Amino acid sequence: MRRFEEKTVLVTGSTTGIGEATVREFAAEGAQVMITGRNAERGKKVLADIKAQGGNADFLQADIKDSSACDKLVEETVKRFGRLDILVNNAGVLYTATVPDTTDEQWYDTMSVNVAGLFFMSRAAIRQMRKQGGGIIVNVASESGLNGEPALGAYCASKGAVVQLTKCMALDHVRENIRVNAVCPGETHTQMIADWLASQGGDLDKLIRDLAKGLPINRLAEPREVARCVMFLASDDASYCVGTNMSCDGGNAATGGPYPL
Repeated sequence: MRRFEEKTVLVTGSTTGIGEATVREFAAEGAQVMITGRNAERGKKVLADIKAQGGNADFLQADIKDSSACDKLVEETVKRFGRLDILVNNAGVLYTATVPDTTDEQWYDTMSVNVAGLFFMSRAAIRQMRKQGGGIIVNVASESGLNGEPALGAYCASKGAVVQLTKCMALDHVRENIRVNAVCPGETHTQMIADWLASQGGDLDKLIRDLAKGLPINRLAEPREVARCVMFLASDDASYCVGTNMSCDGGNAATGGPYPL
């Protein structure tokens, strides 16, 4: 029997990057997966790929900045699959700017997606999980929620909030058989990172190589590597993990300063 056979998993922001890798990995392990994101074209492609490989999946287009959309996502997931066992809060946005250069729109969009959306999704999921006797939430935070980074004020603030929300929700709901943990990825080879590097100008491949040189492991993570950390925290193997913010950063958290090249 595969690890997540008969489990239902809802992953936000699952039309690309870490979220896409996560739904693919869960589906391969036998889970029923609900794909969701703002881009319907990408979502339908991921859905078609999973179904072509024999997976059980569905797609719902949604913007998690809207609390009623979050409620509906959980409601429709339960209607489609019968229950919700695992919520992965992965959706996120990133803007590169110092605080003086961050616009109101960038600040509010960052907080609306990365913090409010996660809050709305968790609230809706916990209400459902209470009814069915338990469940699991895994938040995709970031190493930027544990450490500061230049020109990422809004992003770092939002991911710091995710780290603290993870701890608080874990304490509030562990005795209801609802486990809450987070993964804190480092530099991962996603479109978000590519866009961030491209905004700096220059050759993208060189920028990626230069970024990798600054990491102890000397390479960026692949999205599936982060997805497998998510799956560990969502599995029975992590049954004693409560309120954990797991680093998946190629060694960044282990350094006391710039890593020697």
